[in-house]
Amino acid sequence: MERTFLAIKPDGVQRGLVGEIISRFETKGFTLVGLKFLKASRELAEQHYAVHKERPFFGSLVDFITSGPVVAMVWEGDGVIASARKLIGATNPLTAEPGTIRGDLGINIGRNIIHGSDAPETAQYEIGLWFREEELVNWQPHLTPWLHE
Repeated sequence: MERTFLAIKPDGVQRGLVGEIISRFETKGFTLVGLKFLKASRELAEQHYAVHKERPFFGSLVDFITSGPVVAMVWEGDGVIASARKLIGATNPLTAEPGTIRGDLGINIGRNIIHGSDAPETAQYEIGLWFREEELVNWQPHLTPWLHE
């Protein structure tokens, strides 16, 4: 089964959207295998956003993700990376489709509520950055046969 990393950013937590966001992934049929509520350290944030280190917005990204609590999650399922990206919507909420998390709940590009891994390699890196292997739970919901052939 494919896994992806998602993080509800401080704006999503502060606005009380955690339950709604988790519900969208559960309703889709994905399995939650890791969940943490934490305030990211500056070191963790810099590692997470390292790909953007040379960009002018790097500092503000790090400042924002460390400004309050986040909900870090690992989800599992067939095609979960691509599907999660569709559920999340475009990076800029102003251009995100209605029905997506960012399209329905986002305000602007600097307050876009959620992060999601964009590729299998990114997911693997981010999961390893935010979670130890023993923090992930391998389990199968009883409804799995009703979701997958």
